[in-house]
Amino acid sequence: MKKDIHPAYHEINVVMTDGTTFKTRSTYGSEGDTLTLDVDPKSHPAWTGGSMQLRERGQVEKFNRRFQSFRRKA
Repeated sequence: MKKDIHPAYHEINVVMTDGTTFKTRSTYGSEGDTLTLDVDPKSHPAWTGGSMQLRERGQVEKFNRRFQSFRRKA
């Protein structure tokens, strides 16, 4: 393997959105740096399913309001 071509791999601290922390190894920053997350699996709708469902429901209602004049009249 070639020498001096790989980034430094060291231990850092990661702070989740709820304040919990854990240590991991990464090429981010330098030894002992702290990475503060803005989005993580505890807060993002893709994992929690919370606000994403509300947004989808809103889109359907918006579509129905927009095209209500095209509905069949029974």
